[in-house]
Amino acid sequence: MNASDYEYLRKLLKDHSGLDLSADKQYLIESRLLPLSRKCGLSGIDDLVQKMRGGSARHIAQAVEAMTTNETFFFRDKAPFDHFRDTIIPELLKARAGRRTIRIWCAAGSTGQEPYSLAMCLKEMSAQLAGWRTEILATDLSQEVLEKSKAGIYSQFEVQRGLPIQLLVKYFKQNGEIWQVNADIRAMVQHRQLNLLHDFSQLGTFDVIFCRNVLIYFDQDTKINVFNRLARSLETDGFLVLGAAETVVGLTDVFKPCPEKRGLYRPTGTRPAVAPMAAAAMPRMAAIGGR
Repeated sequence: MNASDYEYLRKLLKDHSGLDLSADKQYLIESRLLPLSRKCGLSGIDDLVQKMRGGSARHIAQAVEAMTTNETFFFRDKAPFDHFRDTIIPELLKARAGRRTIRIWCAAGSTGQEPYSLAMCLKEMSAQLAGWRTEILATDLSQEVLEKSKAGIYSQFEVQRGLPIQLLVKYFKQNGEIWQVNADIRAMVQHRQLNLLHDFSQLGTFDVIFCRNVLIYFDQDTKINVFNRLARSLETDGFLVLGAAETVVGLTDVFKPCPEKRGLYRPTGTRPAVAPMAAAAMPRMAAIGGR
């Protein structure tokens, strides 16, 4: 692709999804958008860009979705789920004893492995949670991956990545080489298409927010803005869970790390003013990265 088209795509992707591509990532765009061009019956990326420059919302949405990375697997990185079971839920059982409800948000929930991992954790703790209401909301940019998440259908390869065999047997039904999450686990997860780059205050407040392996693709200003808005959507005694390569340190003072618990953060109580995001961004969820 020519330099002009690449710069156009770089700006469009940043405005619409937060993805901040360096000047040498032409190969990444080509590997994702060339197949899309063919799928759309176009001659190549230049033809696709022409459609996008012409204001085709459909082609813009397809291009943004094609550039998202949905790498994920069950109980990915293990530590966040250990924190969830051993630290987060026990503390919330004490702090929420009066109202007996716990709200969890999986921002950029991808194809469902993360929210369903959390649902299985809660199911395994059903004795402690008897009489409690738990909510898990999974959001993502891509409607396609949300549909896969809703269906809860996974290949043999997908269920072999990180999922303990005892949980597979207990919470999935097998049909040949395909496995489907049991209906009661699927019912524990709500789905919604949403954009991290936009106001998400309408979701209300949460006790736990998982926002893993997403912000590493954003520039510093975007990260700061998202962190500040996440703080406003998290209860003052809630928990934020980030990916192993992500941190709030040096970016914002609205969260503080939990000592000796990698990836786990708590609000400091600071409620900074939040700058509006770019008006050009689409009302979709920033799901760049894997969960």
